Amino acid sequence: MILEPSVDNLLTKINSKYALVIISAKRARDLQDSGGGAMVESPKSTKNVGVALEEIMDEKLTIDEEVL
Repeated sequence: MILEPSVDNLLTKINSKYALVIISAKRARDLQDSGGGAMVESPKSTKNVGVALEEIMDEKLTIDEEVL
């Protein structure tokens, strides 16, 4: 269960639930394969997906709207 950041807040950054899932899953896989290297300072989450969502919320991770 995701508590922070909330889905409603995340949807203000990326306006599609589908795109939100895809970009966070790809970033989580990238974090797993590279062994760390979060783009946010002191992430609250210990899980890679949570870190990816925090990066989206902090606008460190974005999506090119032309791709959608």
